[in-house]
Amino acid sequence: MHTFTHLDSEGHARMVDVTQKEPTVRSATASGFVHCSPSVVAALREGTVPKGDALAVARVAGIAGAKRCPELLPLAHVITVHAVSVDLDVTDEGVAIEATVKAHDRTGVEMEALTAVSVASLALVDMVKGLDRSVSIGSILLQEKTGGRSGTWRRDEAAR
Repeated sequence: MHTFTHLDSEGHARMVDVTQKEPTVRSATASGFVHCSPSVVAALREGTVPKGDALAVARVAGIAGAKRCPELLPLAHVITVHAVSVDLDVTDEGVAIEATVKAHDRTGVEMEALTAVSVASLALVDMVKGLDRSVSIGSILLQEKTGGRSGTWRRDEAAR
């Protein structure tokens, strides 16, 4: 029978005890996409979004989101995030977002990377919604994680 790590023997939610685990270098990369109309894409490329530099705001919001992950997810561990990068690429269909988070800790940073992409996506929507309310967020995915007991996992290899 499978046991759930976030439930105690009575079925109550709990935070997993990682005190005995050795800290290791860990990283995770997540991606997402914000679908935008051609007029929003043009404004992003031309730097004419009325609220200002939407890509810079989204990048900083994503970094802040990664650092605040345990405040948003009640069972996430407070870890020391050592590096966060959030990259945004404007395409003809919208904005591709990729975030990588790194730490040296007892538990992984997958949720921090996913949170970074989620918050960056939300910030981008907030910055451009005045131009087009139909903007939408799609496909937020973990792409890769490294470190820890389970080692490396990559989405492209998992599909094989």
